[in-house]
Amino acid sequence: MKLNITDWNIIPYAEAWTRQTECFDALIHAKQVGEEYENHIILCEHPHVYTLGRSGKEGNMLLGEEQLQRIGATLYHIDRGGDITYHGPGQLVCYPILNLEEFSLGLKEYVHLLEEAVIRVCASYGIAAGRLEKATGVWLDGDTPRARKICAIGVRSSHFVTMHGLALNVNTDLRYFSYINPCGFVDKGVTSLQQELKREVPLGEVKERLCEELKGLLRK
Repeated sequence: MKLNITDWNIIPYAEAWTRQTECFDALIHAKQVGEEYENHIILCEHPHVYTLGRSGKEGNMLLGEEQLQRIGATLYHIDRGGDITYHGPGQLVCYPILNLEEFSLGLKEYVHLLEEAVIRVCASYGIAAGRLEKATGVWLDGDTPRARKICAIGVRSSHFVTMHGLALNVNTDLRYFSYINPCGFVDKGVTSLQQELKREVPLGEVKERLCEELKGLLRK
């Protein structure tokens, strides 16, 4: 199993999307023609941006173009599943570009694996996180009125190769979520590691823990 881990640090969303797509297309091509390839786990942060998935509703973006400019954010319509979400500084974004067949995973199992990795990272900080039925991602107090999301997940798969991935709120400015209905929900909140622990959390440390969990789960 060749698994290449790359950190793009802070990168504009459009550039990351282009580079990610190139890796995705190259892996699919190599797979189809029988060439060697690498699986990728890409880590990064983005400047303030909102992304709307192919099944998303425009009405879940609560700001117009002029208001978006005022808060220094942009909006992209993209080809992953899911509704609208926010990316910004202090949020760890992870784009695994993987041949799922190599790991004997279906798409549903893969999403479950991403959730599991984040649940374990949260547990390493003493935070009890879990899943919420019919709501992809990782949640705290998921079955209560205090349900709040700490990690959004949205993926695309073609020929059993994945792109897009997860966004874990570490030291994220949560005010930016107030301008949308995150993932289409109007009755649930969002949170971050910083919010729950009442302290800033070193992003590099979270990157290491997430990569270790992903590698361990993928090798099972």
